[in-house]
Amino acid sequence: MKTTLKLMMVLFVTLLISCGGKEKKEKEKISYGRKEAPAKVDAPKDVGTPASKKVDLTNKGVGPITSMTLTTEIDQKMAAEGAEVFKKMCTACHRPNKKFIGPAPKGLLERRSPEWIMNMILDPEGMVKNDALAKELLIEFNGSPMANQNLTEAEARSVLEYFRTL
Repeated sequence: MKTTLKLMMVLFVTLLISCGGKEKKEKEKISYGRKEAPAKVDAPKDVGTPASKKVDLTNKGVGPITSMTLTTEIDQKMAAEGAEVFKKMCTACHRPNKKFIGPAPKGLLERRSPEWIMNMILDPEGMVKNDALAKELLIEFNGSPMANQNLTEAEARSVLEYFRTL
């Protein structure tokens, strides 16, 4: 019985050793004096700052507004009108203080010129076609274009004044 057990154990160990280690060995390449080109290593892509966080106060955008001067005092009556227009026309895609379908307008005047903001409100299609920053925003927000709400210049200006209060 002991010899049969020993014989079975030796057979089992031999079987285990013979089954393992089936690694494929690559043949060593012969170079014949030529050197191989170094493997191309892709540099990590610069993720950079998202368009909604970029600061560009010199870009005035493309559209009807080419120059605009804001007073130091905020016109509270105009801002209240702008808040109503924003609530009625813009809250489907924008939240005042956080990113939603579109960017949040809070702090917008610290990142964009008043002319750019007005042109984006008045002619979002033209801005996306002709303004690089607007194109980047479209990409950042998953291709969701800003809808043209057909606001008048006065309504857009009141919305801009509302943005100043955020």
